[in-house]
Amino acid sequence: MRVVIQRVSEADVKIEGKIAGKIEKGLMVLVGIEERDGDADIRWLTNKIVNLRIFDDKNGVMNLSVKDIGGNILLISQFTLQASTAKGHRPSYIKAAGHETAVPLYEKFISSLSEELGRKIETGRFGADMKVSLINDGPVTICIDSLNRE
Repeated sequence: MRVVIQRVSEADVKIEGKIAGKIEKGLMVLVGIEERDGDADIRWLTNKIVNLRIFDDKNGVMNLSVKDIGGNILLISQFTLQASTAKGHRPSYIKAAGHETAVPLYEKFISSLSEELGRKIETGRFGADMKVSLINDGPVTICIDSLNRE
């Protein structure tokens, strides 16, 4: 699984012109799922995302997590994160998981993040044409790949 995590002061996702998910201060997370991803990737990323210390403490040092600040999470599925650009100029999405694999993992990821955060998270809708708006606070943007745990 690949995620792009952005610290936001606000974010929302619209589907067919209607707001499907909206948060104030917290994290907007884009997730791309690969065929070989599984429950271990979900557990590892959930722990990483909820406890990632990228919010300022009272001294202005990034020392607090989304959980610490009582922030929210907006999770958006994005298969294009699995793009391979090795050949030519047209990205290949062959590594992106198909619906049969990706949908159940996406739903487990939602549940896992909600449970670890201690409240419901906001989401888009898997496979939908979505319009995402956000104000990146910082900017702070972090990319994590569960298959490359640096």
